[in-house]
Amino acid sequence: MPSMQQAAPWVKWIPIPADPQGQFFYDVPMARLKNFKCDEIICLYQHLTGHEFASERYFQATKFDQYKYIRAEIPFIQKWQLNKYITRDPAREQALRNQVVTCPDYVVVHLQGSDHRATYDPGIIPEGWQVIEITEQPDTLVLDWLGVIEGAQSIIMVDSVYANLVDQLGLGDDRYFIQRSHVGLTPVLGQHWTWL
Repeated sequence: MPSMQQAAPWVKWIPIPADPQGQFFYDVPMARLKNFKCDEIICLYQHLTGHEFASERYFQATKFDQYKYIRAEIPFIQKWQLNKYITRDPAREQALRNQVVTCPDYVVVHLQGSDHRATYDPGIIPEGWQVIEITEQPDTLVLDWLGVIEGAQSIIMVDSVYANLVDQLGLGDDRYFIQRSHVGLTPVLGQHWTWL
């Protein structure tokens, strides 16, 4: 949640603690939103055990990210206008860059998705380049990595929040994408990527 609060401070973020019964996925958020007297609630799930979201007419004909935009009645092309809606922190980005970048030529890799650790052939990286792997670090937020990513000569990423950020913000010129899900759960990419 801190990463999302940094990225979109204009959103009223409502923390929902996890519970063993799984009510935090749907029932508790819906109750909380109703308690806040929201006049419109749009559920963006395309699948959740115990619910029939997949019967939506357009879900079967779209990828998961397209479905969310259709459901929210937002033109899908706006996916690549993310830079208009997020708040970056240049000081935090520069501090992380100063900490991890030690060579002018470097590649940024992100190999850990939510349920998958990817591999790649390291022989594709030129000799002498620094390899910087994005990993979870205490007190480091998702957007803190943007400055490091922007300065990279090459980017190698598994399908993840980082790959989506790179694509939606148009970062880098030499991008490599590692697919981890079947086609319906792989996002639509708007930039040129070499698929590994």
